[in-house]
This record gives sequence, C-alpha cells and structure tokens, in this order.
Amino acid sequence: MRKYVIVGLVLVLIMLSLLLPKILGKGEDLVKFKTLSEEEVPEKIMEMLPQYVMEERALACKYRDDIYVIVTRGEKKSLGYFVDIEKIVKEKNERGNFDIIVYAQYIDPNPNEVLPQEYDYPTIIVKTNLKEMPDQIHLEIEYLD
Repeated sequence: MRKYVIVGLVLVLIMLSLLLPKILGKGEDLVKFKTLSEEEVPEKIMEMLPQYVMEERALACKYRDDIYVIVTRGEKKSLGYFVDIEKIVKEKNERGNFDIIVYAQYIDPNPNEVLPQEYDYPTIIVKTNLKEMPDQIHLEIEYLD
C-alpha cells in the first residue's frame, strides 16, 4: 500500500512540474526551426528578398506548405555584421489566433578592427514547423559582443 502512495506522489509531482509553468504563464510555446543555407532557400523567397533587405525587421512568408521566418539587419557599410535567431516563441493573441516573437542576436564588428568597406545585408532565413501564418511578428533584439 505504501508503495502505491509513493508512486502516486511521484506522478503528481511530475504532472505539476509539467503543468505549473503553463498555468502560471511562464511556459513558452517554442517554434522549432532550421537555419537554411543560401542553397536551401527556395528560389521564390530569394527573388522577393531584395525588397526587404534594406530594412531591419522580421517577417514570415509561406511557400508551398512551409512557413519561413526571415530576419534582416538592413544595409551595413562594411562586413562583420551578423544576425542569428536564438528562439521563436508562439503566443496566443486576443483574436484567437497567434503571434510569434523572434528573439534575434545581433553581432557587430569590433570598432577597432579594420574591415573591407563594402555594402552588406546581414540576413538569416529559417524554415519553421508552423502550419499557419502568424497574425503578427515581433522582433526582440539582443546585441552580443
């Protein structure tokens, strides 16, 4: 009998540890994604990309049945600027749909480093596991050294 009580308590503790973050609103609904190389990006996305690379933003696009997220840093006058995506979080909105928050990391060149002076457009494109387009995309930026 005592064995069943201990097993029951363990199961309750496991369930609470899984559900408590969601109940308190601290659980994140993470979106899985894969960073794509330039060769892996569909041609249609590469064709529409030039109209967005001058801006600093995050956007999503649907091609066939896949949803892609793109983060652009705008035009830079030298090399050495980078962008990466740390995570993408899906949040329900008041309209009953969802928004996503893209947590991007920006890396700037060392100001004391001499770099080639040529225009660059730091961009990252990822393929997500989303099945529907989000209503809105919010970009959260963290600058790394």
